[in-house]
Amino acid sequence: MKEKMYKFMSGRNGPNAFSRFLSVLSLIAIIASFFFDNIVRQILFWFGFLLIVYSNYIVFSKNIAKRSIENQDFLRLKNKFTGRFSKLKMIFKQRKEYKFFKCENCKTTLRVPKGKGKIKVHCKKCGHDMIKKS
Repeated sequence: MKEKMYKFMSGRNGPNAFSRFLSVLSLIAIIASFFFDNIVRQILFWFGFLLIVYSNYIVFSKNIAKRSIENQDFLRLKNKFTGRFSKLKMIFKQRKEYKFFKCENCKTTLRVPKGKGKIKVHCKKCGHDMIKKS
């Protein structure tokens, strides 16, 4: 049975980040459909169903190049949103050891060790120098 599945899936795209996201979104839509009235329930249910169908289409597709481009576009869009949060998470984790500044010229986040007194901070991106207290 396992061999037949491997043979069937060979040359196919398989699950990727975009198909997993669509599957989770479809489950959320279908579960949410239970909490609404008639027309909204039907819309959410069919929306979730269509997302499941499209997710399975992505998984079983043999056009790997096109599905790969779709996945890269999705990851690029996802990173626009999650990138901001990961930067804030990193700053929060390192707040005891480092002081963070924004460059006055290019607004790049700069990191210097805490407890060094007044120091000259140099921006590597634009070359601007600032005197800051760490």
